[in-house]
Amino acid sequence: MHTRSARRVPAAALTVAAAVTGSLTWAPAASAQAPDPTPSASTTLAPRSATEGGGVAILKKDPGGDVLAGAAFTLYDAKGKEAGSGKTDAEGHLAFRGLAPGVYRLKEISSGSPLHDVVEDQDVIVTPGTDALLTIIDPFKPASVLLEAKDGKTGKLLPGATVNIGTGDKTLLTLTTGDKGTATAKLPVNNRTGTDFWAKETKAPAGYDLYKGQREFKAKPGDPVTVTVTNAKARTTPPSPDPTDKPTEKPTEQPTEKPTEKPTGKPAEKPTSGGSGDDGTPEPTQKPTGSTASDETASSTTAPEPGGSLAHTGADATPWLLGGAGVLLAAGGGTLLAVRRRRSDDSDNAASTES
Repeated sequence: MHTRSARRVPAAALTVAAAVTGSLTWAPAASAQAPDPTPSASTTLAPRSATEGGGVAILKKDPGGDVLAGAAFTLYDAKGKEAGSGKTDAEGHLAFRGLAPGVYRLKEISSGSPLHDVVEDQDVIVTPGTDALLTIIDPFKPASVLLEAKDGKTGKLLPGATVNIGTGDKTLLTLTTGDKGTATAKLPVNNRTGTDFWAKETKAPAGYDLYKGQREFKAKPGDPVTVTVTNAKARTTPPSPDPTDKPTEKPTEQPTEKPTEKPTGKPAEKPTSGGSGDDGTPEPTQKPTGSTASDETASSTTAPEPGGSLAHTGADATPWLLGGAGVLLAAGGGTLLAVRRRRSDDSDNAASTES
């Protein structure tokens, strides 16, 4: 079939709207308002001579408004038979003429650009004596994004991290890393030089702190991009002490030393029977050795206090009193024997003098 560039005729009869993905929805014999951004395709019917038959004229552009040359199309009739094929010229035009009236199927084979995707197949109605003028907008190829969540120290990939990705004040994607610690998606790009994006973590992996920063990156049409968020392990800090708490430990060591030694000595030597004097009183076997008996007697009434011992109670002094009394009795007995012995000696001396 013969193809040629279509003439630009300002007559609006039919409008075709396309989504951002490049798909087009046709509304034959009706008009529709195009959503933002600019509609990907539109068509008008240009009047021609009825004897020339109908036609389809294509103008190819990208979202930035630049025309695209080399985009390849094929046109099929209602029976699926090829009715024509061709590529857009340097001005982005392609026309199919001499078509019988009816519904045709237009298929874009190639966008002719490494930065652009093709649109979905679409139907177009051809009427006698007119050209259906189509403006088709090829979207930029999306960027392929690979999201990684890593341990900030070891670089280990972490599952369970949820990250929002967007541009400006709009969130475009929400990704969660899987078992391998990664997630993939397609990011729509609206400029041939690339689009600026941000990534923000909204949920940290189990056992890790949330990454509170925001990753900024730029993606060009069709380019692969890797976005990495790093997480630090959650810190486990011991609870701070409560200032109202009181010490529960009490001193376990208390003075336990008590006097373990008590006076047990009693007068071991008692006066024994010896030589008798005039009064027949038995003599002691030992004489007093000095005049300090009275001093010893006085001092023996008070027992010396063991060094480092605690003060004795009244009950503890009983043995001491008993011991002191024994000493006094012994000392008194010794003194009495000494006096009697002296008297006996004096008597013996007097008797010898008289004789």
